[in-house]
Amino acid sequence: MESVEYKPIGVIKSPFKDLRGMPIQPIGACGVHGEIQLSEEYKDGLVDLEQFSHIVLIYHLHKSNSYSLRVKPFLDDKKHGIFATRAPKRPNQIGLSVVKLEGVEGATLHISNVDILDGTPLLDIKPYIPQFDRKPDEKVCVGWFEDKHQNASTKKSDGRFVD
Repeated sequence: MESVEYKPIGVIKSPFKDLRGMPIQPIGACGVHGEIQLSEEYKDGLVDLEQFSHIVLIYHLHKSNSYSLRVKPFLDDKKHGIFATRAPKRPNQIGLSVVKLEGVEGATLHISNVDILDGTPLLDIKPYIPQFDRKPDEKVCVGWFEDKHQNASTKKSDGRFVD
C-alpha cells in the first residue's frame, strides 16, 4: 500500500496547553471557545461556511507519537480494540470533532465546544449536516459505550495516552 501525505490547512487554537485535564469529547467542552487560524491560501474556501451552525474538524493528533491496537479508553476500565474507541493512540493520528461555528472573520474561524489541544494542525473542515449522518428512523447501536457515554461530559483526560 502506498503512503499518504497531508499538508495542514491551518492551526486550531484553544485554552488547552496540556493533554492532562482536557475534555475527552466536545460534549465535555460546552462553552469552551477557540479559533482556527486558516492559512491565507485557503481563505476563499470559507465562502458560505458561516451559514452552518456546526462544522466537522479533521485534525492531526500531533502529540500522539505511537499507536496501540488495544487501549483502555477514558470511559472504561477494560481494553478494547483501537477502532472500537475514540482514543488518540491510532495508527494514523487523525482526530475528528464536531464544534459550533460562532463566526468567520477573514481566515479566522471562531468556534466553541472545543476539546482540542492548542496548536493542533488542522487537516480539513466540513459542514456538519445531521440529515447526512443519520437517518431519523434508524436504530443506532453504540457498542460498549452504551452504559458509558453519559460520563463523557464530565470526564477529563488523565494523561494515559501521553507519550
